[in-house]
Amino acid sequence: MPQKQFVTAEGLAKLQAELHHLKTVKRKELAERIQDAKELGDLSENAEYQEAKNEQSFVEGRVAEIENTLKNVEIIAPSNSGTVQVGSTIVVEFHGKKQTFTIVGSNEADPGGGRVSNESPVGRAFLGRKVGDTATVKTPSGPSEAKILELS
Repeated sequence: MPQKQFVTAEGLAKLQAELHHLKTVKRKELAERIQDAKELGDLSENAEYQEAKNEQSFVEGRVAEIENTLKNVEIIAPSNSGTVQVGSTIVVEFHGKKQTFTIVGSNEADPGGGRVSNESPVGRAFLGRKVGDTATVKTPSGPSEAKILELS
């Protein structure tokens, strides 16, 4: 059974917009570039043709990836359960300072922006915990303790 792909409503809209752009704009641009390159003659030594074909492969791979994600998507929204779950925003005391994290699916993760994947060590450590709980986060420098101060 395919693994559920957790995304926020905003993340879903971004994926749908990217898919639409790739299918309607990017594919057309690449088809035109490939046709123009074909008209230049010998394809075996035509760098522009090879570059366009490589980009076309990348685009088709991305289209397939997004379509697969959309087939298995589950929209996340935080509930008032009082426990950390996918979609929750938490304020924690971590390494002696307050940090804010939003637990999101792997497609939307941006650790530098405070959006951590539910599959990451940080995300997994907090899932199911409550305000006041201390979680042990596995980091490259060893386990670290983090206390949950706020949950929304």
